[in-house]
Amino acid sequence: MAILKLKNMLTKKPEAAPESQEQDEIERIQVATCIILLEVAKSDDEFSSIEKTTLKAILKKKFDVSAEAAEELMEMASKKRNESVDLWQFTNIINQNYTKEEKIKIVESAWRVIYADKKLDGYEDHLVHKLAKLLQLDHSELIEAKLKIKYENNP
Repeated sequence: MAILKLKNMLTKKPEAAPESQEQDEIERIQVATCIILLEVAKSDDEFSSIEKTTLKAILKKKFDVSAEAAEELMEMASKKRNESVDLWQFTNIINQNYTKEEKIKIVESAWRVIYADKKLDGYEDHLVHKLAKLLQLDHSELIEAKLKIKYENNP
């Protein structure tokens, strides 16, 4: 019995420091958020430079990072999204870590990316509705976010 315990102790990976675990969790949340916004931006099969610029600005502001860090986050998120089969795992991370108000801000950011090119594609509209459901938001909250962003851009 003692030999088995010793063997487990020797083969067990050391526990990560609490700061490291916290940083990993922050990174997971940032990547999940970025994946969702990238998915919205690419849903109409057109990821324009204005959408990319808008997305990068959102990430810089939301996570208080540099332009380079936002670009790296977008690259990491894109790779991670290509390895996954659906959005549920990413919205689940957000549901576990964000308040309703923070989730509404994500939907507002999604609308901001969608309206960056001044047009609403049917695929974009469908995806943001699906996103709101996955984030456990009411239809009225989705529409409020849409109208807020739409009229913010065209007063």
